[in-house]
Amino acid sequence: MILLTLLVFVSLIQLGEFLSEYSKRGRDRNSLEVSCKKIRQSLHNSAFSEASKALLNIKQNYLVTTFAKESAQYLEEQNFPAIGKLSEEYEIKMAKRLEHTKIISTVSPMLGLMGTLIPLGPALIGLSQGDLETLAQNLMIAFATTVVGLFSAGIAYVLSQVRRRWYWEDMSDIDYILDIIEEKSGN
Repeated sequence: MILLTLLVFVSLIQLGEFLSEYSKRGRDRNSLEVSCKKIRQSLHNSAFSEASKALLNIKQNYLVTTFAKESAQYLEEQNFPAIGKLSEEYEIKMAKRLEHTKIISTVSPMLGLMGTLIPLGPALIGLSQGDLETLAQNLMIAFATTVVGLFSAGIAYVLSQVRRRWYWEDMSDIDYILDIIEEKSGN
């Protein structure tokens, strides 16, 4: 029950982080397209410094903007493989972020089920001895742990699904930026 309570608190903290992330998310495809056109034109003219400045001016959500800022330095140095590696690191970072809620959504129902089955033994013993008070107390614990486990798992599952979609959008934007840069590098 202690682990289950801990998972409920963690899922509520994740919910708070999710709401904070939601309030800061901004995705403007037109702005991204304008910035990428500037990058493409600058790279076509081999003006790596200008392309780097255009990358620094990308204003999207946190992950895409941070990727653009970190790539700008590599672009100015013409270190194209490092930009590709950076993209992979961001993909790993996003997967890691999803793992927290995915684990909670998987483990919470298991712990809820364990919390249901464990008190059933004493409840059945109480029933066989005619002790209805023990039966009732253990059944309350059993059903409460089930509900708490499902509550925690439900929150985590919804957060995982929405974040997965967000991160797919982010990776799509990052891949688009990467494709623009790789046109010049010939990869």
